[in-house]
Amino acid sequence: MGKAGTKGVSRADREGQIVDVAVEEFGERGYAGVSVAAVARRAGISKPLIYSYFDSKDGLYLACVHRVGDLLVQAVAAARSRSGTTGHALDTLAAVFTAVEGCRHAWSVLYDPALPPAGEMRDAVNHYRGRLAAMGAAGATGLLTRAGHDDPLDHQLLNHVWQYSVTAVMRWWSEHPDQSAAEMTARCARLLTALGAD
Repeated sequence: MGKAGTKGVSRADREGQIVDVAVEEFGERGYAGVSVAAVARRAGISKPLIYSYFDSKDGLYLACVHRVGDLLVQAVAAARSRSGTTGHALDTLAAVFTAVEGCRHAWSVLYDPALPPAGEMRDAVNHYRGRLAAMGAAGATGLLTRAGHDDPLDHQLLNHVWQYSVTAVMRWWSEHPDQSAAEMTARCARLLTALGAD
């Protein structure tokens, strides 16, 4: 990803470029490991410019949460063509891989354990994580209902397994940057088939 720069760039575009760089920084190093100065250096701009747009490190992180959260929610919501089938899980993973292929660490912005336990950032993270979890739960319920399983604890357990599995897959991918979104989709398809889920 290139530097943000400032010359001849509109404020909205400049803000977007800064957020792109910040998503990479926060995603790779976590909230606690990033300074505004580091983002400014990586973006090739001044630290005061970041403060003039986002007020604080928290404001910058919040902008990153909204960028990543909206991207992931839209991607998962669009992957519903095979809802209620085992193919839906693969479609969802493929959509997530494609959405964040340009920044593998984006997922970590929403799932950073170092975030403060309360406040505006935590509320925003919880909002997006809640929306993603709700879509995952709906997919799990659709799959089990279609198979004739109506035990609510089965539904709860499958959703739990799904949530943790997706996070594990995304963390594995961030550790294997040589894998493309298409390769990850093919890999997951093989694993799902081997597990008898497809």
